[in-house]
Amino acid sequence: MAPAADHVVMVEEGRPATEEYPSAGPVYRCKYAKDGLLDLPTDLDCPWQLFSEAVKKYPNEQMLGRRLTTDSKVGPYTWITYKEAHDAAIRIGSAIRSQGVDPGNCCGIYGSNCPEWIIAMEACMSQGITYVPLYDTLGVNAVEFIINHAEVALVFVQEKSLSSVLASHKGCSSNLKTIVSFGEFSATQKEEAKEQCVSLFSWHEFSLKGNLDATELPRKQKTDICTIMYTSGTTGEPKGVILNNAAMMVEVLSIDKMLQVTDRSCDTTDVFFSYLPLAHVYDQVMEIYFLSSGSSVGYWRGDIRYMMDDVHALKPTVFCGVPRVYDKIYAGVMQKISAGGLLRKKIFDFAYNYKLGNMRNGLSQEEASPRLDRLMFDKLKEALGGRAHMLLSGAAPLPRHVEEFLRIIPASNLSQGYGLTESCGGSFTTLAGVFSMVGTVGVPMPAVEARLVSVPEMGYDAFSGDVARGEICLRGNSMFSGYHKRQDLTDQVLIDGWFHTGDIGEWQEDGSLKIIDRKKNIFKLSQGEYVAVENLENTYSRCPLIAQVWIYGNSFESFLVGVVVPERKAIEDWAKLNNQSSPNDFESLCENLKAKKYFLDELNSTAKQYQLKGFEMLKAVHLEPNAFDIERDLITPTFKLKRPQLLKHYKVIIDQLYTEAKVSKA
Repeated sequence: MAPAADHVVMVEEGRPATEEYPSAGPVYRCKYAKDGLLDLPTDLDCPWQLFSEAVKKYPNEQMLGRRLTTDSKVGPYTWITYKEAHDAAIRIGSAIRSQGVDPGNCCGIYGSNCPEWIIAMEACMSQGITYVPLYDTLGVNAVEFIINHAEVALVFVQEKSLSSVLASHKGCSSNLKTIVSFGEFSATQKEEAKEQCVSLFSWHEFSLKGNLDATELPRKQKTDICTIMYTSGTTGEPKGVILNNAAMMVEVLSIDKMLQVTDRSCDTTDVFFSYLPLAHVYDQVMEIYFLSSGSSVGYWRGDIRYMMDDVHALKPTVFCGVPRVYDKIYAGVMQKISAGGLLRKKIFDFAYNYKLGNMRNGLSQEEASPRLDRLMFDKLKEALGGRAHMLLSGAAPLPRHVEEFLRIIPASNLSQGYGLTESCGGSFTTLAGVFSMVGTVGVPMPAVEARLVSVPEMGYDAFSGDVARGEICLRGNSMFSGYHKRQDLTDQVLIDGWFHTGDIGEWQEDGSLKIIDRKKNIFKLSQGEYVAVENLENTYSRCPLIAQVWIYGNSFESFLVGVVVPERKAIEDWAKLNNQSSPNDFESLCENLKAKKYFLDELNSTAKQYQLKGFEMLKAVHLEPNAFDIERDLITPTFKLKRPQLLKHYKVIIDQLYTEAKVSKA
C-alpha cells in the first residue's frame, strides 16, 4: 500500500535487500517540497542574522518576560524589549571574548529557562562561539563530562546550579576558566572559586566587561558549528550532537512554512510560553523561531506547582507541550466536568461525540458544531489561558483520546510532531485540519525526506506492497553533522547517507507516518513472544486511575509485571468506598494488598478493552507513591522512562513481584 499523493510525493523508488543492506521502501517528501527540499537563501549564514533583523524591525516590541516574586507575592509579567535584549547580547558577547574565548570555541549554558539563557545564547551566536547547553537536571558527573568533552572554557550558570558547577570544577579545571552566574552569589562561593583558580562573575559584573560599541562581529559561515547539544538518552554517556548554522536556520524556516499552511506565520501579536527545557532542541528551536518573528516569549517560574498559574497570567497564543502535560490538562478538564454531576457529564459526552463524529466524517473543526462551540466548547480554551490558536506536541506520541480532545477545542489548531536532536527538532508534523492524521506524526517537514528500512529480525518489511513498516530513516538540510568526537557512534547511525532513528514507523493511506515500535525497546519472553513495551505502556496509561506505569519483562520469564504510580485521588476514593483504614495515608494505601489487586484488575480491564493479547497482561504490580522523577534519574527531562535505571532502582521489588506471582499461580 503506497501513501496517497494528497500530502506526500515519492521521489525515489524502493530497493530490494542486498547482502550488505536490508530492503528499503520508497523515499517520500511532503507536497510542499515536491520540487526540492527547503534550503537557505544565499544571504543567510547564521541564526544571529535572524535575531538582528528582528531587532531592526521590532526594536520596541516586548521580547522576553518573567514574573518576579516580592515578599512571597508573585507579580505580573515584566518585559524587556528586542533592543534591550540585543544590546545585552552584544555586551555579553564582547565580555566572553575578553576572557579569551574565540570564535569556534565552546561556551556552556547551565540553568532552567529564563531571559538570561536566551541572551547568553544570542551572545555566543553574535561572536561565532559554539554554545553547549547543560541540562538543568543533570548531575555533577554529567556536567563534568560535558565540560571536558566539549572543552568548555566559560559557562553561564543559574544561581541554584552554581554549587553543582563549583563541585564539578575539580574534575574539569584544565578547561573551565570562567563562571558567570545569572544572578548573585555568596561570599563563600566567591572564596571557593578563588581557591579553585576559576574566575566567578555575576551577570551584572560580567556585562560591564563588555563593550556595546563592539559592532565589528566575526564573519560566520553556514557550516560553522552553532551548538553541540548533548542528549540525555536512556543509556550510556551523553552524546554531543553537532548542529551547524545552516541546520538551525533551515529548521526555523521549516517551522514557519508548516505554520503558514496549517495555521498562520507568527508575528508581533503572538506570545509563547517557555517551560520545556531550553537545553533541548524542541523548545530552543521554537524560541529562535518566535524571536525571528517579533513575538514575545514569557518564562515560567520553574515550579511545576505554579505552571498553570503562569499560563493563565501570560495567556499564550501558542503552546508547546509533551503528552504528559496535555494528559494532565485533559484529566483536569474531565474531572471538573464529572464533578458537575451526572447530567452535565452526559450533556458534555453527547456534544463531544457529536462534534468528534462530524470531524471524523470530514467536516472542519469550524464546521463541525459552531453552535455547540459557543455553548460549551469555547470554555475549554480557558485551560490554556483562552488565547491559544496553535497547540504543538512532541517528544512522545499523544494518546489518541487526548489528541482528539485537543482537536475539538475551538479556534485552536493542533499539530503533533516527531523529531530528534539529530534532526534539529521536528522532522514530521501532522496537518492541523486533516483529521485522518490523528494517531500519527504526520508528513515530513519540508527540509527532510524519509524512507522506511526493513527490520527482518522484528518482522517489519518496508518493501511490502501491503503495509510498509520499518525503521524510520531521514536525510535532508536540517540534519546533524555527527556526534562530537565520536565518529564510531556517527558511523553506527549514518549509513549510506541516511540517519537511522531506531524508531519503527508505518506509512498510512493519507501519506502520514505512524510510530508503532522502537527498535531497542523490544524483548522476548521465555515462551518466545515478542513484547513492544512502549506500546503496552501507552495502552495501560489510558487507565484513568494511574499517573505513570513502567512495565518489565525479560527472556527468562513468561509474563509481565509493572510498577505503577496511582493517581492519589483514585486510590483515596477507593479506600473510602471500601472502608479502608487511613484513607488519606497515600503511602500506606499503596502497600494495601486489596488496593494492589484492585489496580491490577483495572489495568487488565483496560488491556482487554484495547484487545491486548494474553501474554501482554500484567500478572503483578507494585504501587509506588512517589512519581518517577529526574532527581532519581528514572526519567529524562522529556519524561521518557530510563529503563536500565528503573530496573536498578526497583530490582528488589521486581524480583519480589515475580516470586509472589509464581506462588499465587501455583
